[in-house]
Amino acid sequence: MRRRTIILGGGALLAGASVALLSGRSGGGDAVSRDSIDWTVSGLRAGGTAGVPADLPDPVFREQPQCLTTLAQTLGPCHTNDVPIRRDVTQGVNGLPTRISLRLVRSEDCNPIKSADVEIWHADTRGVYSGRAAGMCNADDQDARSLSFLRGRQISDAEGRVNFLSIYPGWYSGRTVHVHLRIVIDGRELLVTQLLFDDALSDIVYQGHPDYAARPQRDTVNGGDSVFSAAEASGFIFDVERLEIGILQASYTIGVAGA
Repeated sequence: MRRRTIILGGGALLAGASVALLSGRSGGGDAVSRDSIDWTVSGLRAGGTAGVPADLPDPVFREQPQCLTTLAQTLGPCHTNDVPIRRDVTQGVNGLPTRISLRLVRSEDCNPIKSADVEIWHADTRGVYSGRAAGMCNADDQDARSLSFLRGRQISDAEGRVNFLSIYPGWYSGRTVHVHLRIVIDGRELLVTQLLFDDALSDIVYQGHPDYAARPQRDTVNGGDSVFSAAEASGFIFDVERLEIGILQASYTIGVAGA
């Protein structure tokens, strides 16, 4: 049985492909050290999602926690309307290919939520958003304003799952690395929030991957973010696996109240 090394939102776990992941989300906001992850960018793809096969291994979701309500966070100034339904949200931009997989469950009873409209958006390798949003999101970048890269929607399946093919988000000043998401069910907006990545993983990507190497050192980590407190941040971190084909798999279970 193939072994899978997964970063569990602040800690590394080596588990069999069929082993249930039972541990809770890490507490205290302390990042796992780079040495304990033991990852490098060697063998990871660059240049975006071109050539990434459609048939990827199933994401690994934890057995626990599952019924916890995911807390709301700010929509932010970079949201746009009329976002298309699509699997690959990159629109051809460069970056480390990353599949973002979300599992939606009712926080009241843990049952999966089918047919939810799930939207994500995040910055590119430069820290720039696409679309006609607030000026801070893509200041003086007319090309970015006319495009819709790194934005997309999916409808959750019978198991409450959606999968987006994207890239590892870039950073911008004052914010830690994050992905925005919005969930609409039966025409009702039930959750707007953001998800984060382990700081040690971001250090590995930003300091070694060719698509990110031109940027200066980031100025904000999970414990010093302007939106999340240090105590909150640890509960919003993706579990991340490095797949054999050279891309990252980021997974998270969303507990939705009132669905």
